[in-house]
Amino acid sequence: MLAPLSNAPRDSAWGSPTLLAELEGREPSGAPEAEVWFGDHASSPARIEDGSGRTLDAWLADEGAQAGAPARLPFLLKLLAAASTLSIQAHPSKAQAEAGFARENAAGVPRDASVRNYHDDNHKPEMIVALSETFEALSGLRDLDATRALLTELGEGAAPLLRRLSGPDAEADLGETIGWLLSGEAREVVDGVIAAASASSSERFAPELAVCRRLAGEYPGDAGVVVALLMNLVTLRRGEAIFVPAGVLHAYQSGLGIEIMAASDNVLRGGLTPKHIDVDELVDVLDAATGAAPLFEPDEIAPGVARFAPPVPDFALLRVDAPAAAIAVETSGVAIVLATSGTVSVAGARTPDAVTLRPGQALLATPDESPLRVTGGQAFIAEPGIRV
Repeated sequence: MLAPLSNAPRDSAWGSPTLLAELEGREPSGAPEAEVWFGDHASSPARIEDGSGRTLDAWLADEGAQAGAPARLPFLLKLLAAASTLSIQAHPSKAQAEAGFARENAAGVPRDASVRNYHDDNHKPEMIVALSETFEALSGLRDLDATRALLTELGEGAAPLLRRLSGPDAEADLGETIGWLLSGEAREVVDGVIAAASASSSERFAPELAVCRRLAGEYPGDAGVVVALLMNLVTLRRGEAIFVPAGVLHAYQSGLGIEIMAASDNVLRGGLTPKHIDVDELVDVLDAATGAAPLFEPDEIAPGVARFAPPVPDFALLRVDAPAAAIAVETSGVAIVLATSGTVSVAGARTPDAVTLRPGQALLATPDESPLRVTGGQAFIAEPGIRV
């Protein structure tokens, strides 16, 4: 079966008022439009346009097995459009999620409570591919030598944090340092670093300090501004990607991207948000390793077909560039096709009559439709990862 999917944009405050409208070729709504979810996650399931009026989660429960699809998708595909920063966050490993979910259930924490950390028992590795000309993100913790150099350029206002990050065990204790910054105990240090960054004219770290000043304006006095200053600033060009595994701090800043992740809603926040921050739990799940945030490169598996395959079983993402001749694409299970440019036609092994998608539109393809035949533009295809 090939069935179009639809969903309404989510209106988070950090969303862009224009990027999704520009992709879809329509007038902006006038409101911030942050994400469109193409999946079966209960927080915002897509609607399956097969005439039944059902959401995708209901369709999978009713008919998924008969069509060779699982009762639940292992991945969630999104369009993400950011005009301002998302919260700094990290996600748990599978084992951490299972333990945390069971612990909060046993403690009687309501599933919809604002203080709840674990809404399910799954991990949430994720990857984002830039669709805009540039996409800015904070991802991972910068090499400590570079961070020390940055703090040195800030002068006396950053000296207390520099001293804490200059000891022999600084890297091993980096998670505790982040917890200290977020705990409220370091209020004077946070204020001093933000003031020093706001006044700095450093050329070497000009982009990082520009982001710091913008964040300080959006979230005055927020300790997350200083946490952000410890992170890698990454600028993706169109088509480039980063992968964020469990425990890695990240905060998308601006731009349009296609995001794919394991189907989970478990988030531990680390600043730049009015939402609940559980400092101790964040430190427990945090991967405090330092170093650059490398781009995640796809494998060219056929002419016009590139596969982004992170080392997780939940998802992989195919990019198909087929502006003229049709390209046959083998999929590894139930798939979601999302058009990003051109007028994309998709036909399947059992559905030879093509379904047409404009940019921003998606469809569900059941496993029996492989190989798909794609033509007319660019599309991304989400599928399960290959278990090894």
